Amino acid sequence: MSRSLKKGPYIHPSIVRKLAKLKPGVNAVIKTWARNSVITPEMIGITFQVHNGRIFIDVKAREEMVGHRLGEFAPTRKFVRHGGRMQKELEQKAVESEKGKAAAPAAGKPAK
Repeated sequence: MSRSLKKGPYIHPSIVRKLAKLKPGVNAVIKTWARNSVITPEMIGITFQVHNGRIFIDVKAREEMVGHRLGEFAPTRKFVRHGGRMQKELEQKAVESEKGKAAAPAAGKPAK
């Protein structure tokens, strides 16, 4: 369920204060733990350091991000690839085929 249009988007009060203090054209970084704050058009171009539970991740607000929350761009879990031995063999074959493709055009060039 979304937030009432009457209330408007939720922005943490500390972020609002920091945005008000910012001077236009200054590349400042706003450090925050408020992952639930919504990105508004006024935030475009500003870099936020969003806490993911362990470290702060840099998130630069862009036009496509308006309406989304800051936490959506700072993942809390690190993805470790699927598969074991079979996945390693597939990746190794892919690397070998890339090397073969890169070497083939160089060998086929005529000497001048």
